[in-house]
Amino acid sequence: MKNDQSKQVEALLHIKFNDRKLLEQAFIHRSYLNEHSRSHLEQNERLEFLGDAVLELAVTRYLYDHFYNAEGELTNWRSALVKTESLASISTRLGLGNYLMLSKGEDKGGGRSRKTLLANVFEALLGAIYLDQGYEAADKFVQQHVLAGLDDILKSKSYIDPKSKFQELAQERESITPSYKVLTETGPDHNKHFVMGVYVGRKKLGAGEGASKQAAQQAAAADALSRY
Repeated sequence: MKNDQSKQVEALLHIKFNDRKLLEQAFIHRSYLNEHSRSHLEQNERLEFLGDAVLELAVTRYLYDHFYNAEGELTNWRSALVKTESLASISTRLGLGNYLMLSKGEDKGGGRSRKTLLANVFEALLGAIYLDQGYEAADKFVQQHVLAGLDDILKSKSYIDPKSKFQELAQERESITPSYKVLTETGPDHNKHFVMGVYVGRKKLGAGEGASKQAAQQAAAADALSRY
């Protein structure tokens, strides 16, 4: 990442980093290093690992402090806030994909708009903020960009996952439990991509994609709900 790009990201986030190397690392995808093996740079997966933990703690603490609902309900709210699709949407809104450092092949293949990569870079960025600025700054960032979506999640009840919703509806209407089938499976082991179909009986009612079979099933169920 060039110096002017670092400044752009800092302006975008309203955060001035003490160590810009942390900021740069947050945007380095492993594919980039395959083409720049002598660069002495480090990919963002370790920061992503850290950011994931910081994110879960910040969201959990906020929900604990502000709501007295049952544990299961709070868990569902947290899952809706931190799921891949939610984080990818935030990254898209912030334009983080524009700064990802990818291999030429990953870039041409649409990596900058891939939900998994966008969610990962958000978590890596959060990890970098935590290391550079401390927990309070990281917590503030989570409240501004993640917890800001809580009201919409509660109003729309989107915390009830599509797979559960669709199963309940299919059983109610047709007394049949939906089944899921892998339509396509592509990519290397560390970066799989699945397309799943959801069926009621022999009829396919929806399809969805994701970085795991579970995520693709949820997407397929959401697609089916929009048609059912």
